[in-house]
Amino acid sequence: MRTSLIALTLALVLPTQLLAQSTDDAEEAPAGSLIEDQLSLGEDASIPQVGETYTAETNGDWDLRCIKTEDGNDPCQMYQLLSDADGTPVAEISVFRLPEGGRAVAGATIIVPLETSLPQQLTMQVDGGSARRYPYAFCNPIGCYSRVGLVADEVAAFRRGNAAKVTIVPALAPDQKVEVTMGLSGFTATFDKTTVTQN
Repeated sequence: MRTSLIALTLALVLPTQLLAQSTDDAEEAPAGSLIEDQLSLGEDASIPQVGETYTAETNGDWDLRCIKTEDGNDPCQMYQLLSDADGTPVAEISVFRLPEGGRAVAGATIIVPLETSLPQQLTMQVDGGSARRYPYAFCNPIGCYSRVGLVADEVAAFRRGNAAKVTIVPALAPDQKVEVTMGLSGFTATFDKTTVTQN
């Protein structure tokens, strides 16, 4: 009986004392408790971190892709994922401007699948015009790369064109061709915002 009475007394008294103590501590503690200091309030995931690639804007068929830098002078290129007639992604292209004074006014990097016939090279044709053939520079685990120089007339054709056809040849079926369409809607608006690449 005595034990039960002591337990009841402690049960009534201790919460009051603890409440008073926690109230005093709260008045003495600076804003932000120790527990809160250990909690993350998160950050805006839509804001890119330094070194990350992000899409600054989209114009028609093209994305303006930039790399976040510390000083805010983010270098940007234009990008498009190229799909076949079934809508399957096959290749991708990035376009950038070059400094004035050279024969090429712009450059492009086109990435195609690894199982592509390299000797057959890559061809590109704008709106049914003359097709141009380009070699592959190298391959890595991502794919095979063709590094293309574009002269002023070719950039002008892209500006006024509707679509370009990029053709590659599968290594396992060298008698066949895979054609993908590169849309040219928004080319001018995006190209004018790309960074001039010095190297």
